[in-house]
Amino acid sequence: MSIGWWMCSAGAVETRSIIRCRSRTESFIPEVIFNETRKQFVFRRYTVVNRVILLSGPVASGKTTLSDALVNRYRFNRLKTRDLIHAMAGTAAERGALQEAGERLDRETGGLWVAEALTRSVSQLGENVTVVVDAVRIEAQVNAIRRAFGLRTTHVHLTACDGILAQRYRDRNRAVKEFTSYDEVRGNATESGIEKLKDIADFVIDTARSSPEDVFVRVASHLGLYGRGVEQVVDVLVGGQYGSEGKGHIASYLAPEYDLLVRVGGPNAGHTVYEEPKPYTFHLLPSGTRRCEAKLVLGPGATLDVDTLRKEIADCKVSQGRLFIDPQAMIIEAADIAFEAEKLTGSIGSTGRGVGAATSRKVLRTAAAPPVRRALDVPELAPYVWPTREILDDAFSSASRILLEGTQGTGLSLHHGQYPFVTSRDTTVSGCLAEAGIAPSRVRRTVMVCRTYPIRVQNPIGGTSGTLTGELEWDEIARRSGIDADELRKAEKTSTTKRNRRVGEFDWALLRRAASLNGPTDVALTFVDYIDIKNKDAHHFEQLTPETIRFIDEVERVTSAPVSLITTRFHLRSIIDRRRW
Repeated sequence: MSIGWWMCSAGAVETRSIIRCRSRTESFIPEVIFNETRKQFVFRRYTVVNRVILLSGPVASGKTTLSDALVNRYRFNRLKTRDLIHAMAGTAAERGALQEAGERLDRETGGLWVAEALTRSVSQLGENVTVVVDAVRIEAQVNAIRRAFGLRTTHVHLTACDGILAQRYRDRNRAVKEFTSYDEVRGNATESGIEKLKDIADFVIDTARSSPEDVFVRVASHLGLYGRGVEQVVDVLVGGQYGSEGKGHIASYLAPEYDLLVRVGGPNAGHTVYEEPKPYTFHLLPSGTRRCEAKLVLGPGATLDVDTLRKEIADCKVSQGRLFIDPQAMIIEAADIAFEAEKLTGSIGSTGRGVGAATSRKVLRTAAAPPVRRALDVPELAPYVWPTREILDDAFSSASRILLEGTQGTGLSLHHGQYPFVTSRDTTVSGCLAEAGIAPSRVRRTVMVCRTYPIRVQNPIGGTSGTLTGELEWDEIARRSGIDADELRKAEKTSTTKRNRRVGEFDWALLRRAASLNGPTDVALTFVDYIDIKNKDAHHFEQLTPETIRFIDEVERVTSAPVSLITTRFHLRSIIDRRRW
């Protein structure tokens, strides 16, 4: 809390509770204390007000609609002068009586009553609050509030032509007893002069030419609620091969550094994180969910299995207000899973979780069978459904750090992989950003995760799941690394379907294509113990074997990016962190 002191002699103290703010950035609510030792009154000021937003305009210009939107969207506090008049004057809820009582208060206080009530109100709200005043009606009210709260006061005036105002007045919901015509409203002296306030307002909007949403966006932008520039606050984590690169382990390690964790894709990707006594596999929630208290986002491009998601929410004890699921996120149906089991699992080695079938229905739109359901259509998800664009905008405007966790790998991209042995989405950084609803200009770092020996899933009925360059047996990896072959086979099963994995030589051409498509600023290299079991005991780069260091040097040359993170085994303390960010 910022505290300052203003002093004056006892005879000079003004009893009025409003004083001029001396700060360009803050407003203060004073408390007057008599110092017995110094025989002086002391004004102690507490920083409490972030911003005061004044709304003015004729009846039916849209003031309450705007204040409702600001309160609902940003949780601002609101002071309604109509309620003040009713409380102070005991006036009935009638338009004419409210107008007369308001004018009487203006005469008696010189227009100070709104500022005094606002001062009392914010003194009880705590620090860094924003208050919307709905509404001010004369210049003296505006000036008194500006004297009390200084340059943190923003005055927005709404207007419209008389014909539009009269039509809205006829159609409006009647919160108070209204006049029979708009002409009677304008017959009041204060109301007839209300448009004079646009000459002293900071911002004037003709609401006849803007929808309520347009008005809200224009005002929010003027207030800087979307930020004053494009901050690069997003780090993206993507796979550089065919999935199972260890992205979950890396994401879990990085998660405590972020304010917001975002995941894309669907339940066909499992990200396993190290926990004791047993690792945990995430299929839909971000992999850092249990490592930190960051907010969680599943964006509009996500494809959801409701039962899987609800289980993860329960397992991780995720509370309402922490997880935000976009209303547009697609729901997988039982028919999608059945279709993939029949048509895709055997032919291309699909996981059969219904993600591709559900995505195809989304593309078909009104022709889809069964009809498309989105997150907003699922009652069980209702506590978590919220437009994630708003959550991201809030994070951008406050320069919060965001980690976007991609799924699967670049080699499985629907557009850039070995078709048809691909997944049902674009797994590159561009595809992940599009699914999350994040602009490329927001990206600060792109971390591409690669493993020392890439894998592909094994087709359960003997067909192929796609080409794997230089395919090897796990016995050969055991011979090269010194790790027991049975230990490798036990570990190398897919996170989602528990199928055996195929393994191959490191694919340098694939690495180059992935680097071209993703433009990584950093590479995370995983499974370096598969090069040599001695790497399991390494905690610093210099402790890695010479062969491993040479391998890392070549990865950096091919990708034109530093290998900033290295995993030596699947353990909490297994990551060598070489980052400079």
